[in-house]
Parts: sequence; C-alpha cells; structure tokens
Amino acid sequence: MSAPPAIDHRSTSGYSLPLAYWLARASDLAYKDEATIESQVRDWGFDQVRHHQTRFTPPFPLEDTQAYTAAGDHMIITAFRGTEPAQIRDWLSDTTTPPWPGPAKTGYVHYGFAEALQAIFPSLKDALAELRTNNQTVWFTGHSLGGALAMLAGARMYLEEPKLQADSIYTYGQPRTCDRTLADAYNKGLKGRVFRFVNNNDIVPQMPPEPAFTHVESLRYIDSAGKIHESMSLMGGLTDRAKGLTADPFAPASDGVRDHSVKRYIAAIEGNLT
Repeated sequence: MSAPPAIDHRSTSGYSLPLAYWLARASDLAYKDEATIESQVRDWGFDQVRHHQTRFTPPFPLEDTQAYTAAGDHMIITAFRGTEPAQIRDWLSDTTTPPWPGPAKTGYVHYGFAEALQAIFPSLKDALAELRTNNQTVWFTGHSLGGALAMLAGARMYLEEPKLQADSIYTYGQPRTCDRTLADAYNKGLKGRVFRFVNNNDIVPQMPPEPAFTHVESLRYIDSAGKIHESMSLMGGLTDRAKGLTADPFAPASDGVRDHSVKRYIAAIEGNLT
C-alpha cells in the first residue's frame, strides 16, 4: 500500500479515497506558514494561491481564522486551518454560547463557527470569483475547527452564493456545527458531495452536545484497526470505540485526543489505499 503520487486535478465531485488522502494533507498544510503553503501547493500543481486570515481580540476564544485557496487549471482547493484539541474542547464545552442564524436564515449554527467563518468569508468569495476562470472544480476541506468551517462555508455558498458552491467537501475530525434544520437542507442539497471522516474515539466530533447541534452526512468511520467504513451501526461503533480505549492501557483517557491528530487521519487513509 502506498500513497498516490500526485493529486488528480481532474477529479469530479463524489467519493474518492485517493482524493480524501490529498485533501487530508491539504488540511494539514493549512496549519503551516504562508511560505510553506505556497511552496507545497506549487509542488502539487497549483500555480495561484490566496491566503485568508483575520486575527481576533479577546474575549473571542480563538486567536485567528486562517485558510488558503490554491488554484490550478482544473481544480481549486480551499483548506481551513484547525486548532488545538484542548482549545476547541474547552470552547465547545461552553453551554452559554448563543446560536447564530444559519445561511439564508436556514436553522442555526454554533456562534463561534459562524463568527470565525464570517471573518474571512468576503476574502474567500473574492478569491473564488477571481480564480475560477476555467470552470474548475472547487473543493473545501479542513481538520477539527477547519472541518467545521469547511462544512459551514459549503452551506453558505450553496444557499447564498450558488455560482461559487463547492463540488465536494471533505472534513476530518469535524465537530457538530449546526442544528437539524440546516443539516437536513445541507444533506438534501449537497447529497453525494460531503464526506465527514471520524477516527475512532476522536473527542472533537462528539461536541458540542446533541440535540442542540448535530452532524451532516456522510460519515466515513475509521475503526480501531484503521479500516474505513462507509456505515457503522450504533452498537458496532460503541464496541469499536471500547476497543480503541483499551489500545493504550496506561492512558485510555487520552485516546480521544490522540485520535484527533490530523497525522492519524492521513496515516489511516493512506493505509486503506490499494
């Protein structure tokens, strides 16, 4: 088993495990500095890059929102940066956070996600309008908080800016982002274009709590042995998560943080490639 040698720039919307691998790497790249991002995406065949960044001031719980958009002749990728597990866990545990109206007044979303995305949304729209000159496919991706922002950006483009909507959205370790009303509209309008990877006991996809917030489809579950499943029963998921907790008998409580690492997502997906 080995990673594909290059991104297929002619990929179309839908599920592709090799593309899931590359988008996970693009999500990891979003954590790096601008020079590293530009050098890497050019090695991947993208000749134009736009950076989106806004710094916040207290009491907003995140330091900033960052993303980049990389464009080639046939494909455009926007990857959103995530945050540290402890930081997002503390943030999502705050039950006093008010909801934010969803895109086009459809349902509602977590206030922090909405505010974080709004900070760079005008820049993102401008970049896509500028760079999409050849009817390229558009892909949104992100890990952790970045996954939530990718999901929400997909919803906003679909409901508010349909000419700029993403062809597919891949997220890794994404927290719950919205209520059932928006999730239903999302699942219907973007059916077959959204793929949400969850690695075994990753703690972040388990927050914020249900029923106020929920997940969108379609789940790709990575079990304790590293195998990817396109579906998983409730009982099967519980049993497998129990196996994951016993994998390290000396530190079972830290399994949820270890499983959140973007490196673990990349390694697991690479292990499933043939």
